[in-house]
Amino acid sequence: MTPPSATRSPPATLARAATAVDAVAERYLDTWAALDPCAATESGITGHDDQITDYSPDGCAARADAARAALRELDATEPVDDVDGVTVAAMRERLSVLLDLHDAHLDTGELNVIASPLQTMRDVFDLMPTDTEDDWTTIGRRLEKIPDRVAGYADGLRAAAAAGRAPAARQVRRGVAQAGQIQRLFLEMVATAVPDNLTLHAELRRRAEDAANAYARLVGVFRDEIGPQARETDACGRDTYAVLSRSFLGAAVDVDEAYAWGLDQLNQIVAEQDAIANRLYPGATASEALRRLDGEERYLVHGTDALAHWMQDLSDRAVDALADTHFDIAPPLRRLECRIAPTNTGGIYYTGPSEDLSRPGRMWWSVPAGVHTFHTWQEMTTVFHEGVPGHHLQIGRAVVLADRLNRWRRLGCWVSGHGEGWALYAERLMAELGWLDDAGNRMGMLDAQRFRAARVVIDMGVHCGLTAPDGGVWDASKAWTFLQSHSAMAEENLRFELDRYLGWPGQAPSYAIGQRIWQQLRDAVTGTGVPLKEFHSRALDLGGLPLDVLRSALLP
Repeated sequence: MTPPSATRSPPATLARAATAVDAVAERYLDTWAALDPCAATESGITGHDDQITDYSPDGCAARADAARAALRELDATEPVDDVDGVTVAAMRERLSVLLDLHDAHLDTGELNVIASPLQTMRDVFDLMPTDTEDDWTTIGRRLEKIPDRVAGYADGLRAAAAAGRAPAARQVRRGVAQAGQIQRLFLEMVATAVPDNLTLHAELRRRAEDAANAYARLVGVFRDEIGPQARETDACGRDTYAVLSRSFLGAAVDVDEAYAWGLDQLNQIVAEQDAIANRLYPGATASEALRRLDGEERYLVHGTDALAHWMQDLSDRAVDALADTHFDIAPPLRRLECRIAPTNTGGIYYTGPSEDLSRPGRMWWSVPAGVHTFHTWQEMTTVFHEGVPGHHLQIGRAVVLADRLNRWRRLGCWVSGHGEGWALYAERLMAELGWLDDAGNRMGMLDAQRFRAARVVIDMGVHCGLTAPDGGVWDASKAWTFLQSHSAMAEENLRFELDRYLGWPGQAPSYAIGQRIWQQLRDAVTGTGVPLKEFHSRALDLGGLPLDVLRSALLP
Protein backbone atom coordinates (compact mmCIF):
# COMPACT_ATOMS: atom_id res chain seq x y z
CA MET A 1 0.00 0.00 0.00
CA THR A 2 1.30 3.47 -0.88
CA PRO A 3 1.89 5.74 2.13
CA PRO A 4 -0.49 8.70 2.40
CA SER A 5 2.49 11.03 2.00
CA ALA A 6 3.00 9.80 -1.58
CA THR A 7 0.06 11.75 -2.94
CA ARG A 8 1.55 14.90 -4.45
CA SER A 9 4.96 16.29 -5.29
CA PRO A 10 5.95 19.95 -4.77
CA PRO A 11 6.23 22.41 -7.66
CA ALA A 12 9.19 21.88 -9.95
CA THR A 13 10.60 25.33 -9.19
CA LEU A 14 11.35 24.56 -5.53
CA ALA A 15 14.85 23.42 -4.67
CA ARG A 16 14.99 21.08 -1.71
CA ALA A 17 17.46 20.03 0.95
CA ALA A 18 18.47 16.37 1.08
CA THR A 19 16.69 14.26 3.71
CA ALA A 20 17.38 11.05 5.62
CA VAL A 21 15.24 9.18 3.08
CA ASP A 22 17.34 10.64 0.29
CA ALA A 23 20.45 9.39 2.09
CA VAL A 24 19.04 5.85 2.19
CA ALA A 25 18.26 6.04 -1.52
CA GLU A 26 21.71 7.42 -2.34
CA ARG A 27 23.47 4.70 -0.34
CA TYR A 28 21.45 2.01 -2.03
CA LEU A 29 22.18 3.50 -5.47
CA ASP A 30 25.92 3.45 -4.73
CA THR A 31 25.71 -0.19 -3.63
CA TRP A 32 23.55 -1.12 -6.60
CA ALA A 33 25.94 0.57 -9.06
CA ALA A 34 28.91 -1.31 -7.58
CA LEU A 35 27.02 -4.62 -7.76
CA ASP A 36 25.62 -4.00 -11.26
CA PRO A 37 28.22 -1.90 -13.10
CA CYS A 38 26.74 -2.67 -16.53
CA ALA A 39 23.41 -1.22 -15.44
CA ALA A 40 25.27 1.70 -13.85
CA THR A 41 26.87 2.55 -17.19
CA GLU A 42 23.50 2.26 -18.92
CA SER A 43 22.06 4.66 -16.34
CA GLY A 44 24.86 7.18 -16.85
CA ILE A 45 26.53 6.55 -13.48
CA THR A 46 30.30 6.76 -13.72
CA GLY A 47 32.95 5.19 -11.49
CA HIS A 48 32.37 1.54 -12.41
CA ASP A 49 33.17 1.64 -16.12
CA ASP A 50 36.04 -0.83 -15.84
CA GLN A 51 33.85 -3.53 -14.29
CA ILE A 52 31.36 -6.12 -15.58
CA THR A 53 28.33 -7.25 -13.58
CA ASP A 54 28.61 -10.55 -11.72
CA TYR A 55 25.81 -12.72 -13.10
CA SER A 56 26.74 -15.79 -11.07
CA PRO A 57 24.42 -17.08 -8.34
CA ASP A 58 26.59 -15.29 -5.78
CA GLY A 59 26.24 -12.02 -7.69
CA CYS A 60 22.46 -12.36 -7.80
CA ALA A 61 22.41 -13.14 -4.06
CA ALA A 62 24.52 -10.06 -3.30
CA ARG A 63 22.05 -7.80 -5.11
CA ALA A 64 19.17 -9.37 -3.18
CA ASP A 65 21.02 -8.83 0.11
CA ALA A 66 21.52 -5.18 -0.79
CA ALA A 67 17.78 -4.79 -1.44
CA ARG A 68 16.92 -6.34 1.93
CA ALA A 69 19.35 -4.05 3.72
CA ALA A 70 17.88 -0.97 2.02
CA LEU A 71 14.35 -2.01 2.97
CA ARG A 72 15.44 -2.32 6.60
CA GLU A 73 16.91 1.18 6.45
CA LEU A 74 13.70 2.55 4.95
CA ASP A 75 11.65 0.99 7.73
CA ALA A 76 13.76 2.89 10.27
CA THR A 77 13.58 6.25 8.43
CA GLU A 78 10.72 8.74 8.62
CA PRO A 79 9.66 10.66 5.48
CA VAL A 80 9.61 14.44 6.03
CA ASP A 81 7.74 15.61 2.93
CA ASP A 82 5.78 14.43 -0.08
CA VAL A 83 8.91 13.86 -2.16
CA ASP A 84 10.15 11.50 0.54
CA GLY A 85 6.78 9.77 0.51
CA VAL A 86 7.08 9.04 -3.20
CA THR A 87 10.67 7.87 -2.78
CA VAL A 88 9.73 5.46 0.00
CA ALA A 89 6.76 4.09 -1.94
CA ALA A 90 8.83 3.62 -5.09
CA MET A 91 11.79 2.01 -3.32
CA ARG A 92 9.59 -0.39 -1.37
CA GLU A 93 7.84 -1.48 -4.53
CA ARG A 94 11.01 -1.86 -6.61
CA LEU A 95 13.05 -3.61 -3.94
CA SER A 96 10.20 -5.91 -3.03
CA VAL A 97 9.72 -7.05 -6.60
CA LEU A 98 13.48 -7.59 -6.93
CA LEU A 99 13.31 -9.89 -3.92
CA ASP A 100 10.27 -11.67 -5.32
CA LEU A 101 12.21 -12.35 -8.51
CA HIS A 102 15.17 -13.61 -6.51
CA ASP A 103 13.07 -15.83 -4.26
CA ALA A 104 11.47 -17.35 -7.37
CA HIS A 105 14.94 -17.93 -8.90
CA LEU A 106 14.02 -15.69 -11.83
CA ASP A 107 17.10 -13.47 -11.61
CA THR A 108 19.63 -16.24 -12.18
CA GLY A 109 20.59 -17.68 -15.56
CA GLU A 110 18.47 -15.27 -17.59
CA LEU A 111 18.56 -15.88 -21.33
CA ASN A 112 16.59 -14.11 -24.02
CA VAL A 113 17.38 -12.58 -27.39
CA ILE A 114 17.63 -8.92 -26.40
CA ALA A 115 18.26 -8.04 -22.75
CA SER A 116 19.96 -10.86 -20.89
CA PRO A 117 23.58 -11.03 -19.65
CA LEU A 118 24.53 -12.59 -22.99
CA GLN A 119 23.90 -9.27 -24.75
CA THR A 120 24.54 -6.86 -21.88
CA MET A 121 28.16 -7.87 -21.34
CA ARG A 122 28.91 -6.81 -24.92
CA ASP A 123 26.41 -3.98 -25.46
CA VAL A 124 27.69 -1.99 -22.48
CA PHE A 125 30.86 -1.19 -24.47
CA ASP A 126 28.77 0.75 -27.00
CA LEU A 127 28.03 3.31 -24.27
CA MET A 128 31.66 3.99 -23.43
CA PRO A 129 33.68 6.94 -24.80
CA THR A 130 36.46 6.11 -27.25
CA ASP A 131 38.03 9.53 -27.83
CA THR A 132 41.29 9.19 -25.89
CA GLU A 133 43.88 6.62 -24.91
CA ASP A 134 42.55 6.81 -21.35
CA ASP A 135 39.10 5.88 -22.70
CA TRP A 136 40.55 2.83 -24.42
CA THR A 137 42.53 1.90 -21.32
CA THR A 138 39.25 1.81 -19.37
CA ILE A 139 37.69 -0.31 -22.11
CA GLY A 140 40.64 -2.65 -21.87
CA ARG A 141 40.21 -3.08 -18.12
CA ARG A 142 36.54 -3.86 -18.63
CA LEU A 143 37.34 -6.29 -21.41
CA GLU A 144 39.73 -8.06 -19.07
CA LYS A 145 36.79 -8.92 -16.78
CA ILE A 146 34.76 -10.61 -19.51
CA PRO A 147 36.15 -14.18 -19.26
CA ASP A 148 35.53 -14.40 -15.51
CA ARG A 149 32.05 -12.89 -15.76
CA VAL A 150 31.08 -15.14 -18.66
CA ALA A 151 32.13 -18.12 -16.52
CA GLY A 152 29.96 -16.78 -13.69
CA TYR A 153 27.03 -16.36 -16.06
CA ALA A 154 27.50 -19.97 -17.16
CA ASP A 155 27.30 -20.98 -13.50
CA GLY A 156 24.05 -19.05 -13.26
CA LEU A 157 22.65 -20.90 -16.25
CA ARG A 158 23.64 -24.21 -14.67
CA ALA A 159 22.03 -23.22 -11.36
CA ALA A 160 18.79 -22.21 -13.09
CA ALA A 161 18.69 -25.52 -14.97
CA ALA A 162 19.37 -27.46 -11.74
CA ALA A 163 16.47 -25.61 -10.06
CA GLY A 164 14.12 -26.65 -12.88
CA ARG A 165 14.20 -23.25 -14.55
CA ALA A 166 16.25 -23.93 -17.66
CA PRO A 167 15.53 -21.50 -20.49
CA ALA A 168 13.38 -22.52 -23.44
CA ALA A 169 15.11 -24.37 -26.27
CA ARG A 170 14.22 -21.54 -28.66
CA GLN A 171 16.21 -19.05 -26.56
CA VAL A 172 19.16 -21.43 -26.29
CA ARG A 173 19.31 -21.79 -30.07
CA ARG A 174 19.22 -18.02 -30.50
CA GLY A 175 21.82 -17.69 -27.76
CA VAL A 176 24.21 -19.96 -29.63
CA ALA A 177 23.88 -17.81 -32.76
CA GLN A 178 24.20 -14.52 -30.91
CA ALA A 179 27.21 -15.67 -28.88
CA GLY A 180 28.93 -16.46 -32.16
CA GLN A 181 28.16 -12.99 -33.50
CA ILE A 182 29.37 -11.33 -30.31
CA GLN A 183 32.75 -13.03 -30.62
CA ARG A 184 33.23 -11.14 -33.88
CA LEU A 185 31.98 -7.87 -32.40
CA PHE A 186 34.60 -7.93 -29.65
CA LEU A 187 37.35 -8.24 -32.23
CA GLU A 188 35.87 -5.60 -34.52
CA MET A 189 35.48 -3.19 -31.60
CA VAL A 190 39.24 -2.87 -31.09
CA ALA A 191 40.43 -3.51 -34.65
CA THR A 192 41.28 0.14 -35.37
CA ALA A 193 41.65 1.41 -31.79
CA VAL A 194 44.56 3.72 -30.84
CA PRO A 195 46.65 3.04 -33.97
CA ASP A 196 49.41 5.35 -32.68
CA ASN A 197 49.90 3.36 -29.48
CA LEU A 198 50.99 -0.09 -30.59
CA THR A 199 51.42 -1.38 -27.05
CA LEU A 200 47.88 -0.42 -25.99
CA HIS A 201 46.47 -1.64 -29.29
CA ALA A 202 48.11 -5.04 -28.84
CA GLU A 203 46.83 -5.29 -25.28
CA LEU A 204 43.30 -4.44 -26.40
CA ARG A 205 43.56 -7.04 -29.12
CA ARG A 206 44.63 -9.74 -26.65
CA ARG A 207 41.82 -8.90 -24.27
CA ALA A 208 39.26 -8.85 -27.07
CA GLU A 209 40.48 -12.27 -28.15
CA ASP A 210 40.16 -13.52 -24.56
CA ALA A 211 36.59 -12.15 -24.47
CA ALA A 212 35.78 -13.79 -27.80
CA ASN A 213 37.20 -17.09 -26.58
CA ALA A 214 35.08 -16.84 -23.43
CA TYR A 215 32.00 -16.48 -25.63
CA ALA A 216 33.16 -19.45 -27.68
CA ARG A 217 33.20 -21.49 -24.47
CA LEU A 218 29.75 -20.14 -23.65
CA VAL A 219 28.50 -21.56 -26.95
CA GLY A 220 29.66 -24.96 -25.70
CA VAL A 221 27.78 -24.46 -22.43
CA PHE A 222 24.61 -23.58 -24.34
CA ARG A 223 24.90 -26.56 -26.67
CA ASP A 224 26.26 -29.29 -24.41
CA GLU A 225 24.94 -28.46 -20.94
CA ILE A 226 21.90 -26.18 -21.10
CA GLY A 227 20.46 -27.31 -24.41
CA PRO A 228 19.75 -30.89 -23.27
CA GLN A 229 17.89 -29.53 -20.23
CA ALA A 230 16.06 -26.74 -22.06
CA ARG A 231 12.28 -26.88 -21.98
CA GLU A 232 10.46 -27.26 -25.28
CA THR A 233 7.53 -25.11 -24.25
CA ASP A 234 7.89 -21.34 -24.46
CA ALA A 235 5.23 -20.56 -21.83
CA CYS A 236 6.37 -19.55 -18.35
CA GLY A 237 2.96 -20.09 -16.66
CA ARG A 238 0.61 -17.72 -14.84
CA ASP A 239 2.35 -17.70 -11.47
CA THR A 240 5.72 -16.78 -12.92
CA TYR A 241 4.06 -14.34 -15.30
CA ALA A 242 2.44 -12.45 -12.43
CA VAL A 243 5.82 -11.73 -10.84
CA LEU A 244 7.49 -10.80 -14.11
CA SER A 245 4.61 -8.59 -15.21
CA ARG A 246 4.70 -6.65 -11.95
CA SER A 247 8.43 -6.16 -12.33
CA PHE A 248 7.87 -4.48 -15.69
CA LEU A 249 4.78 -2.44 -14.73
CA GLY A 250 5.12 -1.54 -11.09
CA ALA A 251 1.47 -2.56 -10.87
CA ALA A 252 -0.53 -5.76 -10.78
CA VAL A 253 -2.49 -6.55 -13.91
CA ASP A 254 -5.64 -8.59 -14.41
CA VAL A 255 -4.42 -10.85 -17.21
CA ASP A 256 -7.86 -11.84 -18.48
CA GLU A 257 -9.15 -8.25 -18.54
CA ALA A 258 -5.97 -6.95 -20.19
CA TYR A 259 -6.09 -9.74 -22.79
CA ALA A 260 -9.69 -8.85 -23.69
CA TRP A 261 -8.73 -5.15 -23.82
CA GLY A 262 -5.85 -5.94 -26.16
CA LEU A 263 -8.17 -7.74 -28.56
CA ASP A 264 -10.62 -4.82 -28.46
CA GLN A 265 -7.81 -2.35 -29.15
CA LEU A 266 -6.78 -4.38 -32.16
CA ASN A 267 -10.30 -4.27 -33.58
CA GLN A 268 -10.47 -0.48 -33.19
CA ILE A 269 -7.08 0.10 -34.77
CA VAL A 270 -7.80 -2.21 -37.71
CA ALA A 271 -11.04 -0.33 -38.39
CA GLU A 272 -9.19 3.01 -38.48
CA GLN A 273 -6.47 1.56 -40.70
CA ASP A 274 -9.06 0.21 -43.13
CA ALA A 275 -10.62 3.67 -43.39
CA ILE A 276 -7.25 5.32 -44.09
CA ALA A 277 -6.33 2.58 -46.57
CA ASN A 278 -9.47 3.34 -48.55
CA ARG A 279 -8.54 7.02 -48.67
CA LEU A 280 -5.00 6.24 -49.79
CA TYR A 281 -5.91 3.59 -52.34
CA PRO A 282 -9.67 3.35 -52.94
CA GLY A 283 -10.90 -0.18 -52.37
CA ALA A 284 -7.67 -1.35 -50.71
CA THR A 285 -7.58 -3.16 -47.38
CA ALA A 286 -5.17 -2.10 -44.64
CA SER A 287 -2.74 -4.91 -45.44
CA GLU A 288 -2.78 -4.01 -49.14
CA ALA A 289 -2.16 -0.35 -48.32
CA LEU A 290 0.79 -1.23 -46.12
CA ARG A 291 2.37 -3.19 -48.96
CA ARG A 292 1.82 -0.36 -51.43
CA LEU A 293 3.24 2.25 -49.06
CA ASP A 294 6.50 0.29 -49.00
CA GLY A 295 6.92 0.99 -52.70
CA GLU A 296 6.26 4.73 -52.62
CA GLU A 297 9.48 6.61 -53.34
CA ARG A 298 8.54 9.59 -51.13
CA TYR A 299 8.76 7.31 -48.08
CA LEU A 300 12.03 5.58 -48.97
CA VAL A 301 15.49 6.16 -47.49
CA HIS A 302 18.45 4.26 -48.96
CA GLY A 303 21.50 3.36 -46.89
CA THR A 304 22.33 3.66 -43.21
CA ASP A 305 24.04 7.05 -43.59
CA ALA A 306 20.89 8.50 -45.09
CA LEU A 307 18.82 6.80 -42.38
CA ALA A 308 20.91 8.39 -39.61
CA HIS A 309 20.58 11.81 -41.30
CA TRP A 310 16.81 11.41 -41.63
CA MET A 311 16.49 10.42 -37.96
CA GLN A 312 18.63 13.36 -36.83
CA ASP A 313 16.77 15.92 -38.94
CA LEU A 314 13.33 14.77 -37.76
CA SER A 315 14.48 14.66 -34.14
CA ASP A 316 15.95 18.16 -34.33
CA ARG A 317 12.76 19.56 -35.84
CA ALA A 318 10.62 17.95 -33.14
CA VAL A 319 12.79 19.36 -30.34
CA ASP A 320 12.70 22.86 -31.84
CA ALA A 321 8.91 22.77 -32.27
CA LEU A 322 7.99 21.32 -28.87
CA ALA A 323 10.44 23.20 -26.63
CA ASP A 324 8.82 26.04 -24.65
CA THR A 325 5.41 25.38 -26.18
CA HIS A 326 4.16 21.92 -25.24
CA PHE A 327 7.05 20.93 -22.96
CA ASP A 328 9.73 22.45 -20.79
CA ILE A 329 12.93 21.10 -22.35
CA ALA A 330 16.12 21.99 -20.52
CA PRO A 331 18.93 23.30 -22.79
CA PRO A 332 21.18 20.23 -22.27
CA LEU A 333 18.36 18.00 -23.50
CA ARG A 334 17.96 19.83 -26.78
CA ARG A 335 20.84 17.76 -28.08
CA LEU A 336 19.97 14.19 -29.07
CA GLU A 337 22.35 12.07 -31.14
CA CYS A 338 20.90 9.63 -33.66
CA ARG A 339 23.23 6.74 -34.46
CA ILE A 340 23.41 3.42 -36.26
CA ALA A 341 24.24 0.73 -33.69
CA PRO A 342 27.20 -1.60 -34.29
CA THR A 343 24.99 -4.64 -33.65
CA ASN A 344 22.55 -6.19 -36.16
CA THR A 345 19.70 -7.46 -33.99
CA GLY A 346 17.00 -5.30 -35.54
CA GLY A 347 16.08 -3.30 -32.44
CA ILE A 348 15.71 0.46 -32.08
CA TYR A 349 16.53 1.81 -28.65
CA TYR A 350 17.48 4.84 -26.56
CA THR A 351 20.30 5.35 -24.09
CA GLY A 352 20.07 8.24 -21.68
CA PRO A 353 22.61 10.98 -21.00
CA SER A 354 25.28 10.44 -18.39
CA GLU A 355 24.76 12.00 -15.00
CA ASP A 356 27.22 14.80 -15.78
CA LEU A 357 25.63 15.25 -19.24
CA SER A 358 28.98 14.74 -20.95
CA ARG A 359 27.40 11.81 -22.79
CA PRO A 360 24.23 12.99 -24.54
CA GLY A 361 21.06 11.00 -24.95
CA ARG A 362 21.26 8.78 -28.02
CA MET A 363 18.83 7.00 -30.30
CA TRP A 364 20.27 3.79 -31.78
CA TRP A 365 19.07 1.80 -34.77
CA SER A 366 20.39 -1.76 -34.93
CA VAL A 367 19.99 -2.54 -38.62
CA PRO A 368 19.77 -6.23 -39.57
CA ALA A 369 22.47 -7.47 -41.92
CA GLY A 370 21.51 -7.03 -45.56
CA VAL A 371 18.86 -4.34 -44.93
CA HIS A 372 19.61 -1.18 -46.92
CA THR A 373 16.18 0.37 -47.62
CA PHE A 374 14.03 1.99 -44.94
CA HIS A 375 10.43 3.19 -45.02
CA THR A 376 9.86 6.52 -43.28
CA TRP A 377 6.07 6.12 -43.22
CA GLN A 378 6.64 3.22 -40.86
CA GLU A 379 9.35 4.75 -38.69
CA MET A 380 8.47 8.42 -38.21
CA THR A 381 6.51 7.54 -35.09
CA THR A 382 9.51 5.55 -33.78
CA VAL A 383 11.66 8.70 -33.73
CA PHE A 384 9.08 10.37 -31.50
CA HIS A 385 8.97 7.24 -29.32
CA GLU A 386 12.72 7.10 -28.75
CA GLY A 387 13.46 10.82 -28.88
CA VAL A 388 11.24 13.81 -28.08
CA PRO A 389 8.68 13.76 -26.60
CA GLY A 390 9.37 10.09 -25.80
CA HIS A 391 12.29 8.52 -23.97
CA HIS A 392 14.78 11.35 -24.38
CA LEU A 393 12.50 13.94 -22.82
CA GLN A 394 11.32 11.59 -20.08
CA ILE A 395 14.67 10.11 -19.05
CA GLY A 396 16.72 13.22 -19.70
CA ARG A 397 14.35 15.39 -17.69
CA ALA A 398 14.85 13.22 -14.64
CA VAL A 399 18.63 13.45 -15.04
CA VAL A 400 18.62 17.26 -14.89
CA LEU A 401 16.40 17.47 -11.78
CA ALA A 402 19.35 17.25 -9.39
CA ASP A 403 17.98 20.07 -7.21
CA ARG A 404 14.77 18.15 -6.49
CA LEU A 405 15.21 14.40 -6.81
CA ASN A 406 17.80 12.14 -5.26
CA ARG A 407 20.07 10.18 -7.56
CA TRP A 408 18.14 6.93 -7.17
CA ARG A 409 14.95 8.68 -8.32
CA ARG A 410 16.80 10.25 -11.26
CA LEU A 411 19.03 7.41 -12.36
CA GLY A 412 18.13 4.16 -10.63
CA CYS A 413 14.38 3.77 -10.95
CA TRP A 414 13.54 2.58 -14.45
CA VAL A 415 10.17 0.87 -14.82
CA SER A 416 9.29 -0.40 -18.28
CA GLY A 417 5.56 0.30 -18.02
CA HIS A 418 6.28 3.88 -16.99
CA GLY A 419 9.00 4.49 -19.57
CA GLU A 420 7.66 2.57 -22.53
CA GLY A 421 4.09 3.53 -21.72
CA TRP A 422 5.12 7.19 -21.85
CA ALA A 423 6.89 6.65 -25.17
CA LEU A 424 3.75 5.15 -26.73
CA TYR A 425 1.68 7.95 -25.22
CA ALA A 426 4.17 10.36 -26.86
CA GLU A 427 3.51 8.78 -30.27
CA ARG A 428 -0.24 9.35 -29.93
CA LEU A 429 0.39 12.88 -28.64
CA MET A 430 2.39 13.75 -31.74
CA ALA A 431 -0.53 12.54 -33.84
CA GLU A 432 -2.80 14.85 -31.83
CA LEU A 433 -0.40 17.74 -32.47
CA GLY A 434 -0.56 17.21 -36.24
CA TRP A 435 2.83 15.64 -36.89
CA LEU A 436 1.25 12.49 -38.33
CA ASP A 437 -1.53 14.03 -40.42
CA ASP A 438 -0.02 12.62 -43.61
CA ALA A 439 -2.04 9.48 -44.30
CA GLY A 440 1.03 7.28 -44.78
CA ASN A 441 2.69 8.49 -41.59
CA ARG A 442 -0.53 8.06 -39.64
CA MET A 443 -0.85 4.56 -41.02
CA GLY A 444 2.65 3.93 -39.71
CA MET A 445 1.72 5.16 -36.25
CA LEU A 446 -1.37 2.97 -36.25
CA ASP A 447 0.72 0.04 -37.47
CA ALA A 448 3.03 0.55 -34.48
CA GLN A 449 0.10 0.82 -32.09
CA ARG A 450 -1.50 -2.26 -33.63
CA PHE A 451 1.79 -4.10 -33.21
CA ARG A 452 1.96 -3.19 -29.50
CA ALA A 453 -1.66 -4.26 -28.93
CA ALA A 454 -0.96 -7.57 -30.70
CA ARG A 455 1.97 -8.10 -28.34
CA VAL A 456 -0.35 -7.84 -25.34
CA VAL A 457 -2.50 -10.60 -26.81
CA ILE A 458 0.41 -12.84 -27.87
CA ASP A 459 2.50 -12.42 -24.72
CA MET A 460 -0.33 -13.04 -22.29
CA GLY A 461 -1.92 -15.65 -24.51
CA VAL A 462 1.20 -17.79 -24.83
CA HIS A 463 2.65 -17.45 -21.34
CA CYS A 464 -0.65 -17.76 -19.47
CA GLY A 465 -2.20 -20.49 -21.62
CA LEU A 466 -5.19 -18.44 -22.78
CA THR A 467 -7.58 -19.31 -25.59
CA ALA A 468 -6.56 -17.94 -28.98
CA PRO A 469 -9.10 -15.99 -31.09
CA ASP A 470 -9.32 -18.90 -33.53
CA GLY A 471 -9.73 -21.42 -30.72
CA GLY A 472 -7.24 -23.70 -28.99
CA VAL A 473 -4.36 -22.76 -26.72
CA TRP A 474 -1.75 -20.27 -27.84
CA ASP A 475 1.64 -21.56 -28.95
CA ALA A 476 4.54 -20.21 -31.02
CA SER A 477 2.93 -21.24 -34.30
CA LYS A 478 -0.34 -19.44 -33.56
CA ALA A 479 1.64 -16.44 -32.30
CA TRP A 480 3.64 -16.25 -35.54
CA THR A 481 0.55 -16.32 -37.74
CA PHE A 482 -1.18 -13.74 -35.55
CA LEU A 483 1.86 -11.44 -35.45
CA GLN A 484 2.27 -11.55 -39.23
CA SER A 485 -1.36 -10.51 -39.65
CA HIS A 486 -0.90 -7.46 -37.43
CA SER A 487 2.42 -5.97 -38.56
CA ALA A 488 4.01 -4.74 -41.77
CA MET A 489 7.49 -5.37 -40.37
CA ALA A 490 9.97 -7.37 -42.45
CA GLU A 491 9.98 -11.11 -41.74
CA GLU A 492 13.48 -11.17 -40.24
CA ASN A 493 12.56 -8.41 -37.80
CA LEU A 494 9.29 -10.12 -36.92
CA ARG A 495 11.06 -13.41 -36.22
CA PHE A 496 13.34 -11.61 -33.81
CA GLU A 497 10.38 -9.84 -32.17
CA LEU A 498 8.45 -13.07 -31.64
CA ASP A 499 11.47 -14.76 -30.08
CA ARG A 500 11.81 -11.72 -27.84
CA TYR A 501 8.26 -12.05 -26.52
CA LEU A 502 8.55 -15.78 -26.06
CA GLY A 503 11.73 -15.38 -24.01
CA TRP A 504 11.03 -12.19 -22.06
CA PRO A 505 7.56 -12.65 -20.51
CA GLY A 506 5.68 -9.57 -19.41
CA GLN A 507 7.97 -6.99 -20.99
CA ALA A 508 6.26 -6.43 -24.34
CA PRO A 509 2.76 -5.81 -22.89
CA SER A 510 4.19 -3.16 -20.56
CA TYR A 511 4.25 -0.74 -23.51
CA ALA A 512 0.55 -0.73 -24.38
CA ILE A 513 -0.65 -1.29 -20.82
CA GLY A 514 1.64 1.48 -19.64
CA GLN A 515 0.25 3.76 -22.34
CA ARG A 516 -3.26 2.91 -21.21
CA ILE A 517 -2.45 3.94 -17.64
CA TRP A 518 -0.74 7.15 -18.77
CA GLN A 519 -3.81 8.07 -20.82
CA GLN A 520 -6.11 7.34 -17.87
CA LEU A 521 -3.99 9.56 -15.63
CA ARG A 522 -3.93 12.37 -18.19
CA ASP A 523 -7.74 12.26 -18.51
CA ALA A 524 -8.17 12.26 -14.73
CA VAL A 525 -5.78 15.16 -14.09
CA THR A 526 -6.73 17.39 -17.03
CA GLY A 527 -10.38 16.64 -16.27
CA THR A 528 -9.96 18.78 -13.15
CA GLY A 529 -8.92 21.77 -15.26
CA VAL A 530 -5.15 21.26 -15.22
CA PRO A 531 -3.60 22.32 -18.57
CA LEU A 532 -1.98 19.57 -20.59
CA LYS A 533 1.50 21.12 -20.44
CA GLU A 534 1.25 21.32 -16.65
CA PHE A 535 0.18 17.68 -16.45
CA HIS A 536 3.24 16.71 -18.47
CA SER A 537 5.51 18.76 -16.21
CA ARG A 538 4.03 17.36 -13.01
CA ALA A 539 4.30 13.80 -14.22
CA LEU A 540 7.79 13.97 -15.71
CA ASP A 541 9.17 15.91 -12.74
CA LEU A 542 8.51 12.82 -10.61
CA GLY A 543 11.14 10.83 -12.49
CA GLY A 544 10.68 7.16 -13.28
CA LEU A 545 8.20 5.41 -10.99
CA PRO A 546 6.24 2.18 -10.63
CA LEU A 547 2.87 2.89 -12.21
CA ASP A 548 0.89 2.40 -8.99
CA VAL A 549 3.15 4.94 -7.27
CA LEU A 550 2.80 7.34 -10.21
CA ARG A 551 -0.97 7.10 -9.92
CA SER A 552 -0.95 7.87 -6.19
CA ALA A 553 1.50 10.76 -6.70
CA LEU A 554 -0.64 12.45 -9.36
CA LEU A 555 -4.16 11.87 -8.08
CA PRO A 556 -5.52 13.32 -4.82
